Amino acid sequence: MHILESMVQHGHERVAICNDPTTGLRAIIAVHSTVLGNALGGTRRFFYSNDNDAIFDVLRLSEGMTFKNAAADLALGGGKSVILLKKQGEQPTEAQGRAMGRFVESFNGSYIAAEDVGVSPQFCDWMAQESRHIMGGEAVSHGGDPSPWTALGCFNSMKACLRHLGRKVDFSNLSVGVQGCGATGYKLAKLLRAAGAAVMVTDVHIPTMKRAVEELGCVALGNDRNLFHEKLDILAPCAMGGVLDHNTVAQLHCEIVCGTANNQLLNPQQEGADLKKRGILYSPDFIANAGGVIRLGGLHLGLTEAEIDRKVAAIEDTTLTVLHESAHAQSTSDAAITYARRKIDAARAGKSAATVGAAR
Repeated sequence: MHILESMVQHGHERVAICNDPTTGLRAIIAVHSTVLGNALGGTRRFFYSNDNDAIFDVLRLSEGMTFKNAAADLALGGGKSVILLKKQGEQPTEAQGRAMGRFVESFNGSYIAAEDVGVSPQFCDWMAQESRHIMGGEAVSHGGDPSPWTALGCFNSMKACLRHLGRKVDFSNLSVGVQGCGATGYKLAKLLRAAGAAVMVTDVHIPTMKRAVEELGCVALGNDRNLFHEKLDILAPCAMGGVLDHNTVAQLHCEIVCGTANNQLLNPQQEGADLKKRGILYSPDFIANAGGVIRLGGLHLGLTEAEIDRKVAAIEDTTLTVLHESAHAQSTSDAAITYARRKIDAARAGKSAATVGAAR
């Protein structure tokens, strides 16, 4: 992959690569945009089959954070970081956490790191021992685990989808499939079960799936059944990205797709249009899953708990607005990007006007 070419194509401002021989840390930080403010986005620890996959992931995730923060009305830009594991299941160490913190600190605040897949509040606190620009810890930094707010925001987005379709906002007779029962998926399933929904779950990690069955009363699908083939009211992808490709979309038997995973569509333009053609309502991922970044970003910006709660609740109205605007777009995904870009362009125009005024 040609990194510079990809940066130019997608408008990234900066990409940095770290190799720390002492701790074995190999990491990438990508800042997509700082138009709205310093770039906030999670740190992902993941085993990639090759370096190109890691670069693709961090570039796409950081761009998504720009749209997510903009759509959520946060004065923050978009960035992301990934730590490349040498093997699956590699355990985190304080030494690597602190090395990652030093890497983040080298950005002097233009990138603010937080939690993502494979990173815990403990890891955030390790990073925070070396950097002032970390969110999501509990002892050294603050914010803690943002997954409850991610799940709640997604639940609010589901309500908007039902309203948009003219259906009663009542989950008691709905069937929902949750793909991935990790931090956000489990909490989303809990909200759905409390609201009376029948919830089917799948997860590659069997103990995680069993927990959802035993504690929440969810139904686990056997190995011979695919959640994406099940007849459902709502499908909620809550694991890794890229799960909805052209072939998968063609086999869906649901009315709504709304989950907490990032980058659910492998090729957003293609699958976004495919979903619309099939009459399946897709709540764009960076709209539906913004609750976590609203929580951590809001705390970083000094918002009160009440202000953060209002912003997470507002995900329902934002979803409705985007779904309404999608009537004139190729897909709901395109409508969401247009919605976010309007806010970014307005901020950019405002800064340009201010610069001209100061020069006079």
